[in-house]
Amino acid sequence: MYRFLFSSRWLGWLAMVIVLAAGCVALGRWQLDRREAVVENIQRIEANYDAAPQRYVPGVNGFDSYEPGREWTPVTFVGTYDADHQVVVRNRPLNGQPGYEVLTPLKLDDGTAVVIDRGWLPIGNAEAGRPDEIPAPPSGQVEVTARMKPGEPAVNRGAPEGQVASIHLPALAERVDYPLQDAAYGLLALERPAAAQTPLAAPKPSIDEGPHLSYSMQWFAFGVLAFVGLGYAARQQRRSDAEQDGTAPQRPTRQRRRPSAEEEEDAILDAQEIR
Repeated sequence: MYRFLFSSRWLGWLAMVIVLAAGCVALGRWQLDRREAVVENIQRIEANYDAAPQRYVPGVNGFDSYEPGREWTPVTFVGTYDADHQVVVRNRPLNGQPGYEVLTPLKLDDGTAVVIDRGWLPIGNAEAGRPDEIPAPPSGQVEVTARMKPGEPAVNRGAPEGQVASIHLPALAERVDYPLQDAAYGLLALERPAAAQTPLAAPKPSIDEGPHLSYSMQWFAFGVLAFVGLGYAARQQRRSDAEQDGTAPQRPTRQRRRPSAEEEEDAILDAQEIR
């Protein structure tokens, strides 16, 4: 009946469907992996973002080491901003608007320093490629609470003087003449005393999982449908072959029921318009 399935043509179709289904499964697993990474980040945000700030203890909870489980953890430092080595990071969009982030080293009492991301600035109007004004950090000793973030990799892009292309902490450490903790940096949450003017604070990260789970289910469904489509095509081919060679099963014809004598009499009367 289905011997044609062993022909080179149909074996080729089967191989193509297998490859297509394997690709769908791979894409579905990729979406599940992406969802897993998003869920892990959401769990860190929910556990750490609004936690009580930790007081900085050298060698214990500073930014000289980084573990993924510590991301978003707020840590409180006491030190002095080094405004002379302040830089801005270019190409930092916020709510669809291009801009910059302001990075300022905070020198600590133990002789080291940490990088504080003090917030976001829009692109300026006075000079292309630069913010109109960079608000100065508070002078003197300041208490800063910042949420931990890992440093970024280096990028193969240049930047004007006073700007950097990414938050690559080892490169920032080369700009200063004191030890800079370069495993992580901090997103500013609070500083006391506060500056007269501050950049726009970074918004709380989203805890939306996104459509990764539904996308993965769709890819898996596409893989199954590929086999369903092949099976339907084979069934149609079998019917077509059976009709051509005369082996298609004949549908039994229904015999019409002969009308009763009463029905025949009623029909005659109706025809003669007697009724």
